Amino acid sequence: MNNFFIAQTFGKSSNFTDIPNHLFKEHNVKKGLRNDDGTGVRVGLTRVSDVVGYEIEDGKKVNVPGKLYYRGIEIGDLVSGKNGDRYGFEETSFLLLFGYLPSKKELREFTTTLSQNYHLPDEFLEKNMLRSPSRNLMNSLQRNILSLYDYDEEPDNVDPYQTLLKGINILAKLPSLSVYAYQSKVHHYDRDSLIIHYPKQEYSMAENILHMLRRDGVFTQQEADLLDVMLMIHADHGGGNNSTFTNVVISSTGTDIYSAISASIGSLKGPKHGGANICCSEMIKAIEKEIGLKATENQMKGVIQKILAKDFYDNSGLVYGLGHAVYTISDPRADLLKICCEKLAKQKNREEEYEFLTKFEKVAKAFLAGNGKTLSNNVDFYSGFAYNMLQIPEDMYTPLFVCSRMAGWLAHNIENKLYDGRIMRPATKYVGETFSYKKREER
Repeated sequence: MNNFFIAQTFGKSSNFTDIPNHLFKEHNVKKGLRNDDGTGVRVGLTRVSDVVGYEIEDGKKVNVPGKLYYRGIEIGDLVSGKNGDRYGFEETSFLLLFGYLPSKKELREFTTTLSQNYHLPDEFLEKNMLRSPSRNLMNSLQRNILSLYDYDEEPDNVDPYQTLLKGINILAKLPSLSVYAYQSKVHHYDRDSLIIHYPKQEYSMAENILHMLRRDGVFTQQEADLLDVMLMIHADHGGGNNSTFTNVVISSTGTDIYSAISASIGSLKGPKHGGANICCSEMIKAIEKEIGLKATENQMKGVIQKILAKDFYDNSGLVYGLGHAVYTISDPRADLLKICCEKLAKQKNREEEYEFLTKFEKVAKAFLAGNGKTLSNNVDFYSGFAYNMLQIPEDMYTPLFVCSRMAGWLAHNIENKLYDGRIMRPATKYVGETFSYKKREER
């Protein structure tokens, strides 16, 4: 490709000039599907989940502590109700998909159904993964989800019940797809030993992830419990988050579930969505290296100023893990994860790192908000530390997000099929110039 020609042409084209902000207001267009006060434009109704970060009183936005509901049940109640049970994520998935909490018998049958679908099709690993490793695990997941299409006798059957069956099959296989993508990558690109553990039917999804990831396949129940909670709190986040909205938009065309899930994975890969967990983890490590775990508040404020001045870490000017599109005071997922991290940090003698995190969060929120305003943390702030304590490599952070969010994607996909069925087609307003056509010899 002639890159010089492309660059020259791109630079002189008037079609790539900025669209001034005043035009959005003038034409009453909601830029990025957001209102002027930052709230999201409502484009649908759902009974799957609800994200509450503010209330509207007398036409004004009022900040409130964050709440996350799955089918009307607070996420905190689900996590505390788990009470050490191994199948918290499976129970959460059942709730999202069927709309109520399962009985013991129903949960047992659901976990059995999942475990019977853990394994990949014959030769899938060798043919699609070991022979075609990818540098990026999310790209690998997209490709391999699409490959499952060819193993389905009726892949284009989008009936809600058939979509549910296909989606549960994908949900059950995602731990294997994610871990094997990682093992294939480190074997091919890092020249490391290839270790493949097959999933065990007697294990929960969280247990299987740790079993398949670790060379010796060994983990503690406390470690599996933390990962189980992480899967629970990432399972859904309303119908308006980018990857879920992408899923519903794609599926509204009538396309297959494999295409819809692949598109959602592409959305979640982005650093402004699921990929933010890696950015936050890397930023915290850079800060710890710069000022040390025993840093003072002034040292912390100093490094925050450097970040804002685009003079530290990735020079983006962003302090990752703080601030959220919906939550204004607190992120309930981060609050739950913070408690879980404290418990495991004590067991693993990593209390100093945990204390640094909590102190930096407090200092950063006060520094960045200022003037009596509030600033929420978000789930990414503690997820990197949690994954690190579980010895999970950074490459796996966002794929594990996929393993969890698949439950929410599927629930919203089916809901949209049942209660709407129309193709989603938002409108845009043309604000460019109009020109008369000139013949080629006249240009």
